[in-house]
Amino acid sequence: MALKDWFSRPNAEKSPETRATIENPMIPVSADNFLAFFGINSANLPAVTVDSALTVPAVWAAVAFMSRTLAALPRHAYRDTKAGAARITGRLETVVNIAPNDGIGSFAFWQWFWQQVFTHGRGLAYIERTPLGVDSLWPMDPTKTTVKRVGLKISYEYDGKTYDAADVIDVPFMRRSCGLRHYGPIAQTSKAIQLAIAMNDYGSNFFAGGGVPPLALKGPLPASGEALKRAQADIKRAVDAAKGAGESVFPIPPGYDLTAVGLDPAKGQMIEARRFQVEEIARTYQLPPVFLQDLTRATFSNVEQQDLHLTKHLIGQWAKALEDEINLKFFGRNGGGRYVEHVLDGILRGDFKSRMDGYGVAIQNGIRTPDEVRKLENLPAKGGEADKLHIQGATVPLGSQPKPGTDPPANDNNSDDEAQAA
Repeated sequence: MALKDWFSRPNAEKSPETRATIENPMIPVSADNFLAFFGINSANLPAVTVDSALTVPAVWAAVAFMSRTLAALPRHAYRDTKAGAARITGRLETVVNIAPNDGIGSFAFWQWFWQQVFTHGRGLAYIERTPLGVDSLWPMDPTKTTVKRVGLKISYEYDGKTYDAADVIDVPFMRRSCGLRHYGPIAQTSKAIQLAIAMNDYGSNFFAGGGVPPLALKGPLPASGEALKRAQADIKRAVDAAKGAGESVFPIPPGYDLTAVGLDPAKGQMIEARRFQVEEIARTYQLPPVFLQDLTRATFSNVEQQDLHLTKHLIGQWAKALEDEINLKFFGRNGGGRYVEHVLDGILRGDFKSRMDGYGVAIQNGIRTPDEVRKLENLPAKGGEADKLHIQGATVPLGSQPKPGTDPPANDNNSDDEAQAA
């Protein structure tokens, strides 16, 4: 029934709709029931799952950036020798750096692995062995894996099978006090993510509704729930009709007034709040905000420092966590002089000038040979002098300098020789 029709009804018809007040002991005054009385649902924040958390751009960016960066790092197997560390080739190099198994490449495998760490809070992979040693790595879904301890032995139940801890690569985001279960970053920061989701939803609904905020109708309204709903429907139809027709004015009954409820996005500092949520999510992953595309406080110098912070205090730590796990599970506690290590220089791969400057310093100080540098750039070796260490000076191969006590080389200045002969 329209609002104007209600006012024309006889008093006898109006009598069943009695006014309800909070003085009436039969009327509950708790927040939920009070809001429900006026047709407003409880304003609970949305539940957070991994999928819903990834709808927040900052969470999506953090997980994607961290997983891709760690997956892109080269990692190689080495063996200690009298001459220093030597790369191990063959099946081991294939597993750790080329293709962990026959169905997936190294980047895709490790990207998936780190995605599990930064969402569910744990990365798991099964080690398949043959009599010749490690043959493959296979992904294990952490949401379908149960970790158990019997005595002092830990085992993993997955897909109906039980795997010994020695055959499972396990990198948790943070372990609980029991040493078996783990904390996940999304689960532990769900309140901050809830707020980000709620602001996303509010902004979406606000602009989808033509930028019209929630409205309150003020005037001599009927008190019953049904009458209020009819009045609310009348006003909503008027607003929708005006919006659909592109009109900025719509009629309401005489003697009534519409008032906005709550604060508009500007007064509620919605932009500032959403920017703060980016900082909160960056804090969750200990990630410098600039890597979530938050450049509000960025300068040339502090962005460079954040880049150093990323390598020293974040990427390097997670790389070490995976290295320790692989070395223990692949080679045992003793290791036999074998180990797997990430090449953190890979982070600089996109910066050509820094890479070339670093190569130049390494060659001129006898740290790398020119051929080693060429190999890092996927260039063919030149052999000969290029396979020897050089040192700054004349930048000549080591060992070619005059020995102490020997005569210096003859003067080859032709003009001086000719002057002396004359």
